[in-house]
Amino acid sequence: MTLTRRNILRSFAALPLMGSARAFAQQTDSIAALVASTELKLDFQGKLSTRTGIIAERQESAMVTSGSLDAMQNAIGLYEEAVAGGGWKKLPAGKFEKGVKAARVVNLRERLVREGYLDMEGLSVEAPEVYDGHLIGAVRAFQIGHGIAPSGKVDPRTRTEMDISARQRLFMLYENIPRIEAHLAEIRERAVLVNIPSLQLETVQNGMVYARHNIVAGKLDRPTPTLNSVVTDVTFNPYWNAPASIVAKDIIPKYLKDPEYLTQMDIRVFDGVGGPEIDPAYVDWANTPPERYHFQQQPGEHNALATVKVNFANKHMVYMHDTPHRELFAQNDRYQSSGCVRVDQVRMFINWILAGQDGFTEADFEMIAAGQQNTVMPVYEPPSVHFMYLTAWATEDGRINFRPDPYQLDGKGFTLGQPEPVANI
Repeated sequence: MTLTRRNILRSFAALPLMGSARAFAQQTDSIAALVASTELKLDFQGKLSTRTGIIAERQESAMVTSGSLDAMQNAIGLYEEAVAGGGWKKLPAGKFEKGVKAARVVNLRERLVREGYLDMEGLSVEAPEVYDGHLIGAVRAFQIGHGIAPSGKVDPRTRTEMDISARQRLFMLYENIPRIEAHLAEIRERAVLVNIPSLQLETVQNGMVYARHNIVAGKLDRPTPTLNSVVTDVTFNPYWNAPASIVAKDIIPKYLKDPEYLTQMDIRVFDGVGGPEIDPAYVDWANTPPERYHFQQQPGEHNALATVKVNFANKHMVYMHDTPHRELFAQNDRYQSSGCVRVDQVRMFINWILAGQDGFTEADFEMIAAGQQNTVMPVYEPPSVHFMYLTAWATEDGRINFRPDPYQLDGKGFTLGQPEPVANI
């Protein structure tokens, strides 16, 4: 949706820009109640909402660029005007899809006009009660802006998003300005932008998106941290050094249930990092701290990182990597990792990172991966890396986006760092 939506919203009211999030918060009865009311159940039903692919030809601005703060202020102006105009009502019950003819379709038209997805002429068509092609296009635009599969019909997830008030949306925009500011100064000309709430990664060159990748992010009880860093190397056929938390929660319980588990998964146990290998059968695992021994999975078909991982300095010990469970990328529920980020179509991703370095090609990727030899390739022109938590953002080219708050961080002043675990929603 474009920022010319301001002209539509001005037909309802005008409200001066508020100077800060604090000013907005003072106008709400209870900021805590506002946050609670914006929480959405994570609904992962239906068709895949987002797909991986190269989109360079579309010339789309990245999620965060040098113009992001101006774009956010423009978006805030739009929603301030919507709030001043009384916002919008919840949709009445009933189906909203192609071919429906009912009075409630007029309500949908009014709802989309009030947020600027449909122009004013959409209310004065010959048959406003008919769910026509023009209305389908407006619903699809709304769905794309909210990370919903663009079916053009108002399914339960779309209805839930449409029923969130203009005041709540305005709050979300304010809430994400400090998060955007936390990344802006660190973004390089080449950058990798990972947004946890949208479960997507963008590879970016000079503020324009080259490709978007679906990702798998941390489980709600093992959330992915937010950070700024720079890629250091690409490691092919990596060893997986299991963190103590995963050893305790996953590996040891599976080993105690099945003594062949470590052998089957090609996991070796060492007496500390760099220490001698030990026989796990002689350890009293029920009374041994998980960090006492070093669990290392060898390169190969069972390796948790699959063919490759991308390293960057950070205190959280996270990285981006391939996965043997690529079927997860075909799901909308992709909060499935232990904190690291798994990347769909990883060969495309690695090709972009290395960008022809030393003549590297996709054929080289296949050859190195097939050799199953651990190979570390430093990156000479490294992109910056940004793990972000944006539930609302506006782009330089006029798109405004909203997403659910899976880690329940809105209203808590969270910008960078390790979120606290949350219970499954």
